[in-house]
This record gives sequence, structure tokens and C-alpha cells, in this order.
Amino acid sequence: MKDFFNLYRHGFARVAVATPLVRVGDPQYNLEQTVELMREAAREKAVLVVFPELGLSAYTCDDLFHQQALIDSAEDALKEILRKKLPIAALVGLPVAVDGLLYNCAALAYQGRLVGVVPKTYLPNYREFYEGRQFTAGDSATRKEIVLAGQAAPFGTDLLFRLAPKFVLHVEICEDLWVPTPPSSFAVLAGATVVANLSASNVVIGKEGYRHQLVGNQSARCLAAYLYSASGLGESTTDLAWDGHALIYENGTLIAESRRFADAPQLAAGDIDLDRLLADRMRQNTFGASMLRHRERAFRTIDCPVALPGGKLPLERKVERLPYVPGDPKTRDARCEEVYRIQVQGLVTRMRATGTKRLVIGVSGGLDSTQALIVCARAMDELKLPRANILAYTMPGFATSTRTKSQAWQLMRAIGATAEEIDIRPSCLQMLKDIGHPYAKGKKVYDIAFENVQAGERTSHLFRLANRHGGLVVGTGDLSELALGWATYGVGDHMSHYNVNASVPKTLIQFLVGWVAESAEFSADVKRALKRVLETEISPELVPGSQSSEASVGPYELQDFNLYYILRFGYAPAKVAFLAWHAWRGKYKLRELRKWLEVFLRRFFANQFKRSAVPNAPKVGSGGSLSPRGDWRMPSDASAAAWLDDLKKVPAQD
Repeated sequence: MKDFFNLYRHGFARVAVATPLVRVGDPQYNLEQTVELMREAAREKAVLVVFPELGLSAYTCDDLFHQQALIDSAEDALKEILRKKLPIAALVGLPVAVDGLLYNCAALAYQGRLVGVVPKTYLPNYREFYEGRQFTAGDSATRKEIVLAGQAAPFGTDLLFRLAPKFVLHVEICEDLWVPTPPSSFAVLAGATVVANLSASNVVIGKEGYRHQLVGNQSARCLAAYLYSASGLGESTTDLAWDGHALIYENGTLIAESRRFADAPQLAAGDIDLDRLLADRMRQNTFGASMLRHRERAFRTIDCPVALPGGKLPLERKVERLPYVPGDPKTRDARCEEVYRIQVQGLVTRMRATGTKRLVIGVSGGLDSTQALIVCARAMDELKLPRANILAYTMPGFATSTRTKSQAWQLMRAIGATAEEIDIRPSCLQMLKDIGHPYAKGKKVYDIAFENVQAGERTSHLFRLANRHGGLVVGTGDLSELALGWATYGVGDHMSHYNVNASVPKTLIQFLVGWVAESAEFSADVKRALKRVLETEISPELVPGSQSSEASVGPYELQDFNLYYILRFGYAPAKVAFLAWHAWRGKYKLRELRKWLEVFLRRFFANQFKRSAVPNAPKVGSGGSLSPRGDWRMPSDASAAAWLDDLKKVPAQD
């Protein structure tokens, strides 16, 4: 437990990309700048720092690269880096002469050891680039080992460096990324999880965006972290300009970025999630299939275990509180529109396939049925059918509040549905009498049978109404409720003909309803009704008095957080708690996070039998769905013991 608050104990690694100030042809000056940034990265508790291409000599030396004084001075600079035995792995660039040929190389140094030297494979010799004039392509080298800076070290383009069990590093240099099949594409299939690119990359209009595309897409295709550092201040501006652009990406997600055109040396650090990369590789079986098809490409793995920083070391990367909801408002608006389109398209396709012209839906005045009702309205508009073909019913029971019933009526009328009210209390009371329930004899017994009789009666009415009117029952239950088993099984809110909300979590539904409330799509009456729904406490309203769903199953904002990381990445509970602690510090204590995570685990495992028999529904997000025909196949009688044991690693106090 003492290591719980250390990021390295949860599959993360802190890495850095550096853009030093250089002098062209002055390796001793460049050495000083490099060492200072290495020390800064070590103080940041990073395990690896990546410098630009040919950073010890500067990239823009042109024919000076053929001067022995420059080659020797760059080697002396590397020797000095090794002599200092700094507690961080560093990739530095320099020209290296081997057997009368000159190579553009990256050298990996760690605590006085020259771990390996990687030459550049692709040498650009077009437009402003003339590398073919000075250097030899790395894949033409025949030496497997060289002596450099007084040490023998592996040499070649086929090197992988294992810095930690999950941290396997591959190195490529600048142009290697810009070709149709970068060397890293094969390296990741051989086991590399992290790719570093020592780059020069002069700046021209539009190049910044293209770098983002290249690095981001390569990290996504390779399911890897990609560290990119490009030359900046001090490089020759005889014919070119330099912006010192450094990037860290993780599977297509930007983790850190330097400030371009900076007038001082820079270090950009970020925490990469190695577990995330390995989880995606394990699930994406085509990654494994690619490994088999390219297994003829042999790589050498060099072990270089680095000392991982100990003590309390929180993450520096931001952990979003609501992982299903984009933090950026513009992105969020686009996401809301896309979710609606997916839901509507699914419902429209089902209606066309069945020939159904009418929809039957129960409207409670709460979040989920409100969202489903809006989807029904959009579907009718798409099919050019009257909204009156939506047969909407509000069905008050023993605990229905005046507020929610009023909201239901307001919504149904404002949408233009055919609205009716069915009081289910008489039929519920008859069933309670039939089963000998104490409530039928006047006793205030509000047990699970009392609750489920009401949920069952509502659903039973909806199905029979669908039979009578030739309609299709639209389900309203959401992904969060499915995960927690917060639904009445069988003849209850568990069942429908088609459920438009089944892969939409509660936290996202709240934003969807809010987004529509602010849009110009519906009338002012609809907007007012939607805003009242958002202000209403989430409750099943099955028991007289106050009944809060979140008091029973936990805050949905926490349970959606837990669901995302367990479902999407398969993280162990201790790691989920570590992430939640970062995201929710200031609102929840660690003991509360642990409590509700335990509730989630117990309910998630206990209620798989409900998810094994859910109706059809469209998958909405990459965060996953719980359909037994889609993302999630799980035995209904599985034990939660291993997950609960892992949860014990979480300390009781912050």
C-alpha cells in the first residue's frame, strides 16, 4: 500500500522530450545544454528523455560533418555524458563514423552505460535536404557492434531496449517516420511499446499540423507511445527556419507538447500509460495477426533496467472526471450530435426493417425516458411520419411525485406525441393481493417485490399496448444501469423491443439532454421541460418518500468513471482507484472512492445475468457496450473475488 500513490506502480512511466539551445558545430557547448536538460528531466522523475536529431553537433552542419574535428568532438561530448552517470536514460544524436562510412545516429545512454547506437534508415535527399551527401543509410551497416566513446555497444536499426517489463523502446530518426512504412511499424510488432524519434524537421507553413497527424496516427496505428523531439533555437537559418516542436502521443492521444519558437531551452514531460497500450493490443486481435505476418523481421532486445523513482509521485497528466464526456465544449457538442445520430439511425433502421409506423414508450419525467423520447421524435421526423405516432404513456405508481408526472406531461405534449396517463396502482394492488403481499393488507412493507410489481406492471402495459396498436416498445434504460444491475429483470424496465439508450452512460445522457435544451431544434416549451428534468433528483420513485438511486448504487459520476476504465481497458481495481483519486480529489476522499468501487464490483458481477438477456441496441461509443452480442461476453456466475482482493491494495486514507 505504501506505493499506491506512485505512478510507476500503476503501469505509468514519465518520459520527456527536450529541445535545447544549440550552436552549430560546437559539441562542447551543446553538451552543456544537453546535460542541464537531462538533469531537469531527472528532477521531474522521468525515466527517459529524447533530444533532437544530431543534437550534439547540431543538424545544420552540412559538409562540416565530414570534418574529423567535428566527429571527434561529438564523440567526446557523448563520452562526457557517460562519465557523469546521470540517473536517467537519454537519447542523444550525433554523427558516428564506422568503417569509413558516416551514420546519422541516436545513442542511448544510462548511468554511464552506452546501451546502444541506432543509425538512421531513410536519408532525405530532396528539396532542402541533402543528407545523402554526408551520411549512409543505417540498414546498409554490417556491423552489429561498435566501439564508441570508449565503450562497446550494439549497433543497428534492429535494436529494442527493454527499460522495464512493459517499457520496450524503439528508436527511429526523423525521415524514418515520413516514409510509407516507418521502421517503428515493424518494431512494435516485435514488442516495442514506446517509440522515440530524434528529429530535425525545419518549419514551413502547415508543417506543425502535419507533424501532429504523423505522430498521432503512427502512435494510434502502432498502439504505442510516440516521443518526438525536433530541432529549435540555434540551428542555422542560412536557408531554413526551426520551431523546436516536441510531442508526446499515446495511442493517438496528445499527452504533452512543447511551445514552438521558444527563445529558451524546453523540456516537455508527460506520463504514458503502458497498461492502456498493452490492453488495446490484447483486445485488437488484428494486431496479433500483423505480428504473425511480419515475424520474419528480426530484432535484438537489449535489457537495460532503469531505476524507477520511489515515494509518492502523482500523475501530471490530467485525468478527466467524466471520461465519457469530452471536456472541450466544441468537441462535446459534436459528440452529442453524433450520439443522437447513432441512436436515431438505429431506431429508424429497426422501424424500417419491421415495417413499424408507431412507437410505444413509457415517460417518467426522468432523464432516461426524456432522452429516449427525443430520439423517438427525431426518428419520426427522419421517416417523415407524424410525431403523433409516438404513443407515450406516463404511468404513475405508489410513489410517483407530482413534479415528475407534470414534467412527463409537459414533455409528451411539447414533443407532439399522443399522450396518455395510465394509473397502474389498481393493477399493482391486485397483483400484491394475488401474491399475498403485506402491503395489500394495509401494511407499509416496501420490499423488492413491492418495487418490482410496479416496474413489471408498467412494462407489461407497454407491451400489450404495442400489440394493440401495432407499435414497437422503445427501451429507456442506460449503460450505467445495466452495469450496476439497476433494472427490474424480465417483465420490467430491463425489457423492450429496442433500447436506444443501452450503450449511453448516465453522465453522458445528462449532457445530451442539456445540449438539446440549449439547441434550437425544439420549442421553448420543450426546452423548459428539459431543464426541469435536469434539475430533478435521479430516483426510481417506487417507494413512498425520498428514494435516491445514487444513495443505493453510488454517485453515477463515480460509477461511470469505474465502468469506463474497467470495461474499456480492463484495469485492475487498484489502478482504477488511483486514477479516480487523481480525478476526484477535492470532492471525494479515497475511502469514499474505495467504498463505491467495491459497490460497483459487487453489483457488476452479481448482475451479469441481466446483461446476458438484454434487447437489441446500437453501440454508441468506443467506451464499449455491455451487449452479449457485441462488446461484452461474461459468464453470469463469475466470481468477483480476484477483483475484490486487488481492491484491498487501496489504502483507506489519502
